[in-house]
Amino acid sequence: MFIKGGNANSAVTEALKDIYALKKPFAVLYKKKNISRPFEDPTSLEFFSKKSDCSLFLFGSHNKKRPNNLTIGRMYDYHILDMVELGIEKFVRLRDIKNSKCPEGTKPMLIFAGDAFDLSEDHRRLKSLLIDFFRGPAVPSVRLAGLEHVLHFTAVDEKIYMRSYKVLLKKSGCKIPRIELEDMGPSLDLVIRRTHLASDDLYKLSLKQPKALKPKKKKNISHDVFGTKYGQIHMQKQDLDKLQTRKMKGLKKRPAEKKTGNEHSLKKAKLG
Repeated sequence: MFIKGGNANSAVTEALKDIYALKKPFAVLYKKKNISRPFEDPTSLEFFSKKSDCSLFLFGSHNKKRPNNLTIGRMYDYHILDMVELGIEKFVRLRDIKNSKCPEGTKPMLIFAGDAFDLSEDHRRLKSLLIDFFRGPAVPSVRLAGLEHVLHFTAVDEKIYMRSYKVLLKKSGCKIPRIELEDMGPSLDLVIRRTHLASDDLYKLSLKQPKALKPKKKKNISHDVFGTKYGQIHMQKQDLDKLQTRKMKGLKKRPAEKKTGNEHSLKKAKLG
């Protein structure tokens, strides 16, 4: 959900609209201004989360102390789990870049560059938060032509550079096409300000899956590396003498063979 603060300026409003355009139709944009301070009192955000049934939010605000402010966060059980405050230092709007855009609802490919995403705990949580925010719905498979949108995040010191590209598939003379990236917008240079991170225990609790969602392991079924499904069937031991075969004259038993067969079965019965 995208929420505009009570004192949001035009730059913050445009940034919210452009990021909302990347998330449509899987997002809700509240156009009215809402007086809220997420770090001081998150109850209003928790109310909107329950109202719209959204666990991820982007809140825009502006004041003298923290100008051009975006607060990205996520909920657990309709309560604040993680929250990171980002300041906009440079912003290029979606409409300012005249190149063609991706269709609405396109699932993006996410790329993260920079050692900070692996070394700093704040950056690690921010990376996890950005993945949750932009990845879109889970799908079993994606066709090559559907890989149209790339979101690139670069971490340098305390700054995050967000870039959005459209993937162009060009002819290469072979089966695999040549890939080119075309700047699509929006483009944001962000700086990390305040953070509110969940404790390790609460974070682990939020990652737990309900038993109903966990896939049940089926007995005697396996998959190979290519995804082919194999099943093992347990059957009773077959009596090959009683097996019905194709009736051919060449396969018919002769009278002498029938006689020896009957004698053999009689001997078995006497021994038993």
